[in-house]
Amino acid sequence: MSTLTKDDKFKILLNNLKELSPFVIAFSGGVDSTFLTAAAQKAGADFEAVTVNIPFVPDRELNEAEKIVKNLDFAHKEIEIGLSELERALKNDPERCYHCKKIIFSRIKEYAGGRIIIEGSNFDDSSDYRPGRRALKEMNVKSPLLDAGLHKKEIRDLSREMNLSTWDKPSFSCLATRISYNNKITEENLEKIELAEELMRRNGFVNFRVRDHNNLARIELGNSDREKILDIELMDKISDRLQKLGFQYVTLDLSEYESGSMNKEILEEKNV
Repeated sequence: MSTLTKDDKFKILLNNLKELSPFVIAFSGGVDSTFLTAAAQKAGADFEAVTVNIPFVPDRELNEAEKIVKNLDFAHKEIEIGLSELERALKNDPERCYHCKKIIFSRIKEYAGGRIIIEGSNFDDSSDYRPGRRALKEMNVKSPLLDAGLHKKEIRDLSREMNLSTWDKPSFSCLATRISYNNKITEENLEKIELAEELMRRNGFVNFRVRDHNNLARIELGNSDREKILDIELMDKISDRLQKLGFQYVTLDLSEYESGSMNKEILEEKNV
């Protein structure tokens, strides 16, 4: 067990970023990539951030990323990737994330022009099924937060100390992770999920997912949101709206929301 404090790890991170400079940061506007970008600024590194506009990411996230760029004031580029470029990922087999990351980081690599590319995976990410990590290793993309041993909670605590607006932002993963494996990804079901989650958000839910199991919506709620759903009128409203979006059935998962729940079967098979 590491005896390093979060402040020790932060110093290691800053030193590593200085050594990696100049580099390009894969920037999503989430907790990790925002913290990594702010740390790069503090380290005095020569860097540019790149956001990939991909159909798997809702407009809300892209808009929030733009606001962070303006607030922190750093060099930034947006690259667009269309749905037609994601053919292998759209099949949505268990290797979807691998194929997607290969496409995304190939485009970033083209833009980087020989500069090192870094991204925001943290130490906790190594415990889930993440085939995208394999793609990053194959392309020699660096993960300074992971290398410094920083956990998500430590990143949130350090982000709060740095007055970053994202310190308490709920974790976000792309819309493709909401769709059950081998259920083909289409523009229609991505839009359906985006609208479903926006509905949940507008009704006061914060930590949640709407999972798409073909014609069935499975709603997962974090602990702070679970009592809120027990309002009968609210349940009827959400069910009615989600059915109008195209879900035949709307269900509530009785277990608390857990990141990566779509990967449970895969992880269990690997542990057999």
